[in-house]
Amino acid sequence: MRRLRVPDLGGARAVILHRPHPTVQALVRQLSAIGLQAEAHWPDLPASALGADFVFFDMDMGHDEQFPWKPGQAPMPMIALIGSEAPGRVEWALGMGADAQLLKPVGDSGVYSALLIARAGFEARRTLATEIEGLRARLAERQTVVRAVTILAAGQDDEAAYAELRRLAMSWRVTIEEAAARVVANGEAGRVRRRPS
Repeated sequence: MRRLRVPDLGGARAVILHRPHPTVQALVRQLSAIGLQAEAHWPDLPASALGADFVFFDMDMGHDEQFPWKPGQAPMPMIALIGSEAPGRVEWALGMGADAQLLKPVGDSGVYSALLIARAGFEARRTLATEIEGLRARLAERQTVVRAVTILAAGQDDEAAYAELRRLAMSWRVTIEEAAARVVANGEAGRVRRRPS
């Protein structure tokens, strides 16, 4: 099992989206003790929240329109403040992209671990999203190569068509994927086969 480095949270900025309540005061106290700057807002997050390192949000009274981003697309780790475990509210918090949770009323512990878990979950999700996007791009490139080979295969087998695509890529001094995109863009094998002078 690989060990995760525990990040230094000192100087980080946390935004709390919660109505004025003793929970907010307790949360601000804990965040300050850990070394974070904290600010509370209600009923909406200001645009400046986009620069925050963490967002704590009220799961019980929250709604989509309070956030300056689409559900599930928060640019920072999100921590749900949970008072009622109603299934619909839990589902909403998950849809918003909650990376961790903290039960209300907030006491003298729990905030530090929620911050670490939220950051780890957020970074893992972001890494997976990047990998998925890369795989989709590679898949699209492969589909383009297949389409180009199909275009070039008129009157020859697939291996010869792929060899022709490789020759075109070398001749044009581009990758096979870029050559395939040119072949597909031209759409006619006869026009593509003309080698550049």
